[in-house]
Amino acid sequence: MTDHEPAPSQAQTPQEPDSGGLSDQDRAVLAFEARGWQRPGTKERAIREQLGLSPTRYYQLLGALLDDPAALRHDPVTVNRLRERRAARRAAR
Repeated sequence: MTDHEPAPSQAQTPQEPDSGGLSDQDRAVLAFEARGWQRPGTKERAIREQLGLSPTRYYQLLGALLDDPAALRHDPVTVNRLRERRAARRAAR
């Protein structure tokens, strides 16, 4: 390594170059959620087929991503939209 090369980041792994701390699966979940869905049944089927996750696991991952600063940096529009929706649901309780 020369003086001009950046030091490798400990947060990056060979499977996740320049991911900002997000795994491939995390980025796929955010991209999937960014699409928007009209019907829950269609979305749940697509979660299983496209992501290989159960809907329960998908929503667990998504919930954790909403609190992850790396997710906010990666896709601020989607994360902020979902945070607002979550806050509204909580306020309605």
